[in-house]
Amino acid sequence: MSEVPGLDGVLGVEHVELTPEKVVVRFTITDRHLQPFGIPHGGIYCAVHESTASMAGQIWLGTKGVVVGTNNSTDFLRQARNGDTITVTATPIHRGRTQQLWHLDSVNQDGKLIAQGQVRLANLDQEVPPEAVEAMKGNLAP
Repeated sequence: MSEVPGLDGVLGVEHVELTPEKVVVRFTITDRHLQPFGIPHGGIYCAVHESTASMAGQIWLGTKGVVVGTNNSTDFLRQARNGDTITVTATPIHRGRTQQLWHLDSVNQDGKLIAQGQVRLANLDQEVPPEAVEAMKGNLAP
């Protein structure tokens, strides 16, 4: 696995599957993911949901523009524990000319649903930065 840049790298996220139809990532809960009361911070799910949906949306949009998050709604359903491996899967609900809506499930290593959410993305008419094209080379739609 190559080093993942940005917040995903800080959180220890590994890219598992990157396609225009589905993006799957995973990370393991460690002390760095805990809030002051010793349980996983809900913000990790929000952050990983948004970056996973954004990656999925950008792969689908390709070099036709840049995606940005405009809404992130995450529900926390079950508490994960330190050492749990969380797999996050993004699948499209809607992909249009100006916006996209993605569904996200975060499950633990036993397949139990930990968090679920939706992320809305705006498709901006901007050139995709060369470093982003390079990072997703082979995965972007034409």
